[in-house]
Amino acid sequence: MMDQNKLYLGVDIGSISTKAVAIDDKNTIWAKSYLWTEGNPIGAVKRVLQEIQNQLGGKNARVVAVGTTGSARELIGAILKATIVKNEITAHAIGTLSFHPEVRTILEIGGQDSKIIILDQGIIVDYAMNTLCAAGTGSFLSSQARRLNIPVEEFGNWALKSANPTKIAGRCTVFAESDLVHKAQMGHPTQDIIAGLCNSIVYNYLNNLAKGKTVKPPIVFQGGVSKNVGVARAFERIIGYPIIVDEIGHLMGCVGIAILARGQNLEQDFDFGVRNVNFVTAGVDCGGCPNNCEVICVLREKEFIDGWGNRCERGIERAKAKLKESGKMV
Repeated sequence: MMDQNKLYLGVDIGSISTKAVAIDDKNTIWAKSYLWTEGNPIGAVKRVLQEIQNQLGGKNARVVAVGTTGSARELIGAILKATIVKNEITAHAIGTLSFHPEVRTILEIGGQDSKIIILDQGIIVDYAMNTLCAAGTGSFLSSQARRLNIPVEEFGNWALKSANPTKIAGRCTVFAESDLVHKAQMGHPTQDIIAGLCNSIVYNYLNNLAKGKTVKPPIVFQGGVSKNVGVARAFERIIGYPIIVDEIGHLMGCVGIAILARGQNLEQDFDFGVRNVNFVTAGVDCGGCPNNCEVICVLREKEFIDGWGNRCERGIERAKAKLKESGKMV
């Protein structure tokens, strides 16, 4: 029997979307998945695993290491027994460098947050994240698309039709929505309003995340919003440099964390059957001292597998005791 190709699974669990890729030693993608998280990261990861397994069916390959990144990386890392768990900044940088070794600036706008990463000779020298306000993100664009009754996927093409973009206040979602309605009532053409929204997203991003930072080319634009050609063109026009939008830009975090998992040299066959296991999470107030830590516990078939949020080891032990007392843990 031929030796099976070794693959490395990278999973990026965000608030809006959950993504995964399986790559080999040469960073070739064998399988990929992109699904909505829908407020249930565990359920989303199980569905992503199903898609990855289906795509690998019949191929001479096996997954030997797993890495997780994204906002739910600790939770999913515990469930999947991840080889490595890392933040999005590191994962996106590693993934992007694997395809664009000369990259100096990474612009990323996702469903509910955004980030900028500045690199020098392959080293992260500065970065910033915005997780507090959704203005200018994918969810912001989607809400405006519903208001205008135009599919968000068509926004980019509408923006490119505009010769005179409308000025839209984009620093706050509430102000942008009221301004959009006002401009529409004044009679501004739809394509100009959409082009104005694209511009406002770029100005909002540059005035917040990129403030005080030197944006140098090559520049790579990632995240779901990078698929909007109107926003990409607005970045090019306003920054004054070409913008690279990679076909798999929305999966770069997955690629990066898969590469990091491969680099750990800790191989162990991954069991896709984990998607059939019942996992639950429980928040427990320790109550052992004035800190009153809230300990988040992950249970597999009522057995404790991991926990965090405690400032000392007693927090975990007290959380376990309370879970056993309540019958949630054996």
